[in-house]
Amino acid sequence: MATLKDVARESGLTVGTVSRVLNNRGYISDKAREKVDAAMKKLNYRPNEVARSLSKSSTNTIGVIVPHIRHPYFTEMISNLENQAYKKGYKILLCNSRSIQEKEREYIEICTSNKVAGIILCSGTVPVEVFDEIGISVVTIERFLDNGTAAVECDNRQGGALAAERLIACGCRHLLHVGNIGGQFMPADMRTEGFREVCERENVPFVELLTEEIQYNSMKYGELIEDALQKYPETDGLFANSDVIAAQTLQTCRKLQIAVPERLKVIGFDDVFLATLTTPQLTTVHQPIKEMAEIAINLLHDSASGKLVPKRTVLPVCLTARETA
Repeated sequence: MATLKDVARESGLTVGTVSRVLNNRGYISDKAREKVDAAMKKLNYRPNEVARSLSKSSTNTIGVIVPHIRHPYFTEMISNLENQAYKKGYKILLCNSRSIQEKEREYIEICTSNKVAGIILCSGTVPVEVFDEIGISVVTIERFLDNGTAAVECDNRQGGALAAERLIACGCRHLLHVGNIGGQFMPADMRTEGFREVCERENVPFVELLTEEIQYNSMKYGELIEDALQKYPETDGLFANSDVIAAQTLQTCRKLQIAVPERLKVIGFDDVFLATLTTPQLTTVHQPIKEMAEIAINLLHDSASGKLVPKRTVLPVCLTARETA
């Protein structure tokens, strides 16, 4: 069985350098990391994770807590987080909370007991006071915590404004916005704020339609959208808070024989892969998911290394024009 010394000899590096690579400590050049990776693969070397965790105050593992693993937005975010974490020498411990507070508390306990280097939180229902007790770095995505380490968000207000401006420019004069979960404030609610501001400025009538958590968890919005389009038959422009809602709007329009984009124009939010699979393809607000994931991992790495990090990072969004508006 290969040892640390064998890896050092094969890579042409010192044992200390190999140890720093494995434990992600201090400056490590990409070339050195590549040499160690190549030597480990050739020798089939596997670090003893249990021994490493016992000898350190933390492991090279990052806890990632999401409320949904089937939702296309979180699927894409998880994929990018894992990719960026791997580049930094981390593994991820993925926790799917389904927005259940008891599960979220349990997962946080699992993360702390496994001595993770930090937690990336994509859930909006974990009570704030929980993070006063755990003593590790917490980076949130699309949520801001006063007692968190750092937060990464997209400019949701800008996204809502871009959607309204696009629909109005396309000639729409009776707008419908489908999105926010009633009773829960999240940064995504600012999409409605931006949408509302533009509609009021341009004096264009609009209706805001709240959703429920059960619809968010099940990703079933068809009945809600159908009722809304029948209640407001004059609607000629619809902005959905996610591409999932927008895609189901297209399904509902087909059922009701409402032509898109001729009769109704539709804009989604996120710009996940789903947006290119619909017919017609979705016009949507592009959320920079890859960049958000990279920044979140870098913030967590820097914080775990003892560096000061910015409390809040907000990235701009843009409109991706396709066929629905």
